Amino acid sequence: MVRMAKTRETTPPHDDELERAALGSMLFDPDAADMAMHNHLKPEDFYSRAHQCIYKAIGNLLAKERPLRPDIQTAIQELKATGKLDEAGGAAYVSSLTSVIPSGANIEYYISSVQGFSLRRALLRVASEIGVEAYDESRDSLEILDGVEKRVFELRDKRQSFGYDEFGKVLERTFEKIEEVYRTKKTLTGLPTGFEALDRMTTGFQPSDFIVIGARPSVGKTALALNMASHIAFRESRPVAFFSLEMPDTSLTQRVISSEAMVDGNKMRSGFFTQDDFRKIRDMVGSIFEARLFIVDAPNMTFLDLRSQARKLRAKEGVEIIFVDYLGLIGHENKVLPLHQQVSEISRSLKGLARELKIPVVVLCQLNRETERSGHSQAPNLSNLRDSGSIEQDADLVMFLHRKPPPKDKKEGAEEEQQTEGIATELVIAKQRNGPTGVIELMMHSKYTRFVPVEKSW
Repeated sequence: MVRMAKTRETTPPHDDELERAALGSMLFDPDAADMAMHNHLKPEDFYSRAHQCIYKAIGNLLAKERPLRPDIQTAIQELKATGKLDEAGGAAYVSSLTSVIPSGANIEYYISSVQGFSLRRALLRVASEIGVEAYDESRDSLEILDGVEKRVFELRDKRQSFGYDEFGKVLERTFEKIEEVYRTKKTLTGLPTGFEALDRMTTGFQPSDFIVIGARPSVGKTALALNMASHIAFRESRPVAFFSLEMPDTSLTQRVISSEAMVDGNKMRSGFFTQDDFRKIRDMVGSIFEARLFIVDAPNMTFLDLRSQARKLRAKEGVEIIFVDYLGLIGHENKVLPLHQQVSEISRSLKGLARELKIPVVVLCQLNRETERSGHSQAPNLSNLRDSGSIEQDADLVMFLHRKPPPKDKKEGAEEEQQTEGIATELVIAKQRNGPTGVIELMMHSKYTRFVPVEKSW
């Protein structure tokens, strides 16, 4: 029964039976736990402390390097191992959970209900805090209002679920925005890789490989990954998934259009491009509309969310490669762990995901500040991988983008020259488990967000 009516002043909204049904579904049906993770169900969404412990145990089982499918026995053993079995109500209580449901068919309803009550409790907490602040005459009213908006938006962000869209649908939305800005002139806020030298050295990105592309900020990690993803999806006609934890899907797609149509991205954002540019954009949109590129717009995504979505994309859409932008934004379920340990576990899990799905997983990575102290003339090395040395150990292929400084006699006017001729950039293959290392010379045409080999010109 829902705890409401006379007791709701002292007992926060919840439904014990629905919580038990949700957990029972996960212990009864292996796919139900994945569904819970995919729908962003959190331990704190459960009102009962015992239920929180049981759900955490289920999450731990799924997060192991070799995931275990949760059932009564594995959950009890995990609770014993973490010293939480008594807090979870004991083995008899855990065993009783599957008796409250006939099957896991209604798991989405149970999850939605548990999250709904959790949101109500969170709203009550926020409302209570607002009430206290509203009586505090030392506080500015607008400052209080700003804090209210921030907390409400945080609640909404925490409740979001992750999904994917076919590229054509994202492309359509993006083109509509470009068309609108063209008319109104308003600023728009918003398994070969295609590189022959790289393909020769790697023989292409291999199934089950964990691949890392590292660089300093603003050197072109996302641009390079998009160039590769576009080539695989558009020219090789292979299904590709691109997880964007930093940039909205329409902004990514606009970069793709700029690169493929060879239209200045700054002009696209402002709307001040020519009729010929607009024709090229329209023609390009038409030619790539059916491409099987799936963009997962995923701020605040944890690894469990990522893995659940990746499994679904692999099973339902047959994706053959996954790109993740970028590793530092993947959340860990256990925020108490030191950062380097969180990164280590996520790195190992990404390697495990590549092996499980038998496809390449390409992950972008920021470099630590040692690269800045050593000067931009020095190429990055494996020790510069940020937060954890385990990334180097786990990766099958590690590449760095290094922007070459202009020659000393060409510093004057170098910025203008870069705009017209491109920015000289090295793609450094620093580690390859099954092949050679070396350097590939590229040219970055920033206005098109496109890399090309140095032997090619526009």
